[in-house]
Amino acid sequence: MARRAGYPSDTSDEQWALIEPQLPQVRTGGWPEKHPRRALVDAILYVVRTGCAWRQLPADFPPWQTVYWYFNRWEEAKVTEKILPVARGQLRIQEGRNAEPSAGLIDSQSVKGANTVGRNSRGYDAGKKINGRKRFIVTDTLGLLLTVVVLSAGVQDRDGAKPVLLETYLHTPVRFVFADAGFAGRLLDWATTILATTLHIVRKPAAQRGFAVIPRRWAVERTFAWITAHRRLARDYERDPAVSEAMIRWAAISTITRRIARGTPATRQARRVCTPAN
Repeated sequence: MARRAGYPSDTSDEQWALIEPQLPQVRTGGWPEKHPRRALVDAILYVVRTGCAWRQLPADFPPWQTVYWYFNRWEEAKVTEKILPVARGQLRIQEGRNAEPSAGLIDSQSVKGANTVGRNSRGYDAGKKINGRKRFIVTDTLGLLLTVVVLSAGVQDRDGAKPVLLETYLHTPVRFVFADAGFAGRLLDWATTILATTLHIVRKPAAQRGFAVIPRRWAVERTFAWITAHRRLARDYERDPAVSEAMIRWAAISTITRRIARGTPATRQARRVCTPAN
């Protein structure tokens, strides 16, 4: 089947070669799959990148109901959790690292919640003065996503860190994690005792005034910039926090596979001057 005219968010052939083997067969009641899987993935990435509602997908994609159905079925099969480590490992090898990381970075980001976010999963971050949700992520030292957990913005960093550190412990070999002062306190003992993980607090220099890049912290902060460049993630629109987590993983998969296809190391990209999104 001939491909339609492409969008900037579409997968390249190199990206698709990484993603396609990880997509499982989906039960369709005995009916053959009607739409190419690549078109379905491109539609999901279009929603994540542009921020449009599912119902507003352009007509040259498969019907939005079909795209949304596959999005949910693939998430039930943990497809994004399978694609992400494969892509991340390949990029790490491309950059001369071991496929599996040994150290990580943790941070949180509060984002406003749209009116579709229910009261039972949203809260108020008094420090950032944001009503919505808080994203907790752990990345490797290159800023490549390892795990993500989305909670109410009212959750304190020391409490929200526990589920994302647990996910990291269960699914990666990382046992040493850099964090900022917001994660200090009893969490350090909990991580050591329960997870056999060392949480190392990186503090700002006492003499620092204004903004400065903090060693061992800038990479995870840059990851949040990569995430929110996807307009669906500029705020939280999802009724279910698990869908927010899936959207973040799709954004990370798009970013990582695109970098693999271009053969551009993340460290080299970090030195480039940022330009406004089109």
